[in-house]
Amino acid sequence: MATKTILIPLPDYGFDPTEAAIPWKLLSEHKHTVQFATPDGKPAQADELMLTGQRLGIWKPVLRARQDAIDAYSQMLKSETFCNPCKYSDAQENNYSAILLPGGHDKRIKVYLESEILQKLVANFFSAGKPVAAVCHGVVLAARSIQPNNGNSVLHGYKTTALLKSQEMLAYNLTRLWLQDYYLTYPEITVEDEVRSVLASNQDFQTGPKPVLKDSPGSLNRGFALRDRNYLSARWPGDIYNFSFEFLRLLDDHGTH
Repeated sequence: MATKTILIPLPDYGFDPTEAAIPWKLLSEHKHTVQFATPDGKPAQADELMLTGQRLGIWKPVLRARQDAIDAYSQMLKSETFCNPCKYSDAQENNYSAILLPGGHDKRIKVYLESEILQKLVANFFSAGKPVAAVCHGVVLAARSIQPNNGNSVLHGYKTTALLKSQEMLAYNLTRLWLQDYYLTYPEITVEDEVRSVLASNQDFQTGPKPVLKDSPGSLNRGFALRDRNYLSARWPGDIYNFSFEFLRLLDDHGTH
């Protein structure tokens, strides 16, 4: 398999550690190069609530990042590429083989989801036919990326999944007494509803099997990742191994760069 250079943009704070660190670890183990990008070119920081589980109460064992993801995040923090990200404005599609879009719940990720620079960049990857992978709220960034030739979302005409409305509302309802609307990044609309609104057909949104248990290298049947041509999507950290392994196959199918 030819070595590729993958761009992973992140907000300065609040990304989900599982959704960035597990793909980074597996990509690195397969000898791919990962370039991170942040708004100001300074190293990003994951959502502390996901790392520590503080304030998650009795739901800490379920909602906190799993130990394998925390370990991968610790390794990622020490990597040269993570410590030396480029600025969003310096990232150019022609310098990379693919782009991967993690998610996160903390409202400080809005600088990432609402970045016009990143939206144009994602659209350029779609126009070039290069692999684009998005998980959880990362699918919102893809959904907001517009094709310049027709004004539609780049996801118009693609099949996708994303964080399910049922998942988002369950996490909110379980924790709202003390976390308020932490789990509703945009209280006015869920991820699923926003993503569905830009698709060519409502049937193009696929929910996958019921998300109950998180997947692992030995239990991939628990997760779900949906591939449509050059585009790959997944719903939550519980799909991350399916997502990462399928992304590796997608890279392999797209030749050299």
